[in-house]
Amino acid sequence: MNLFDFQGNKNRQQSAPLAYRMRPRNLDEVRGQEHIVGPTSVLRRAIEKDDLHSLVLFGPPGTGKTSIARIIARMTNSHFEILQAVTGGVSDIKKIAADAAERFKFYQQRTILFVDEIHRFNKSQQDVLLPFVENGTLLLIGATTENPLYELNNALLSRLRLYVLKALDEKAIRLIIKEALGDEERGLGSFDIRIDEAAIGIIISLVKGDARMALNILEAAVNSYAEPGGTLDINAPLLQQITGKPMLKYDKTGDYHYDTISAFIKSIRGSDPDAALFWLAAMLEGGEDPKFIARRLIVHAAEDVGLADPYALTLATAAARSVEFVGLPEARIPLAEATIYLASAPKSNSSKTAIDQAIAAVRNSPKISVPPHLGDTSHSRAGTLLGKGKGYKYPHDYGGYVKQNYLPDELQGSRFYQARDNGYEKKIKEFLAMVNQKTKPSPKS
Repeated sequence: MNLFDFQGNKNRQQSAPLAYRMRPRNLDEVRGQEHIVGPTSVLRRAIEKDDLHSLVLFGPPGTGKTSIARIIARMTNSHFEILQAVTGGVSDIKKIAADAAERFKFYQQRTILFVDEIHRFNKSQQDVLLPFVENGTLLLIGATTENPLYELNNALLSRLRLYVLKALDEKAIRLIIKEALGDEERGLGSFDIRIDEAAIGIIISLVKGDARMALNILEAAVNSYAEPGGTLDINAPLLQQITGKPMLKYDKTGDYHYDTISAFIKSIRGSDPDAALFWLAAMLEGGEDPKFIARRLIVHAAEDVGLADPYALTLATAAARSVEFVGLPEARIPLAEATIYLASAPKSNSSKTAIDQAIAAVRNSPKISVPPHLGDTSHSRAGTLLGKGKGYKYPHDYGGYVKQNYLPDELQGSRFYQARDNGYEKKIKEFLAMVNQKTKPSPKS
């Protein structure tokens, strides 16, 4: 490297975003991921011994996945290649693998391939990568914000060790903020900046565990309000000017989307209206489609509340109609009303259990024959020629209840619906018990 190259790199470093400049330079500077790279962790020992295995780093944005990969690149004796999944193709993978094979053949040097956003690799790209990982030509390190259990095919995933990074806690974000403000070489230490504890708390609340976002907020404050030779006070009003509203990370097609709706439904099922409202608010603030939420409420009303409160399905359907009719932000209110009602309602999944058992019986039956007395008699000669309708007893002629077989002969006595004792379903159970006494199936003739 000549003097001009050195000066060019220095200038690029100084003009780079704060989040880039403050990347950890070694494993000791990685914050909030002690379970991954702490002194006694398996991964750290492997990195320090330069005895790595193929792995994938999975976690939310701004938690250190790429930083850990870059630290590995500096610490390893292996050749290190970086490939962006959004721009890399099959030909790139094959070329890197061919070069890796040559490198090992002539120099006995392994090649580590780091693939950022590996979840963006399609099936063909993963299939091309697989044999090179399997035979050791490439040691793969992938980074992803999406759940690799769903985004990577099983063959590739089985050859990778999964490390799960956590959203940074309050302590870690606080430390990163103070390090950036105090670092004169890489950070903002050359500015006269004062920040109060309330402002730090606001930033922590805004970024939801994302260190990159916290540093971006600090940098925006400096770029927008710092004056040469002056003092900058970062406080709540200034942060409000910069951020406007909480910046909630919510990918409507990603893993967090499915986790959040799962937490929402499970909170309703668990009869916790406060938790259910929290997850509803998280989805609405994150930009979730309110129609998607409404559809899930309808499903939950039928699946988990069911006949314990038949009105629940009516209310959920009405909320869904309200969403279509008024839209957001007003639609948040009927969605909240339905959420509270369903969470507070008695629960029964008897309808779901009953239909699933009935479907299983249909699938397992060698044949399905409608008993002749239940057959269609709309044709005038159906009874005389086909025997349909003969022996059928019209219940209303018997006071509403009469003994009669309604199932196919081979399924007589089958029970699919088991009424529960919750809410309104207790009345259903009592009604069916009374009917059962009057309509026990007749013996087969």
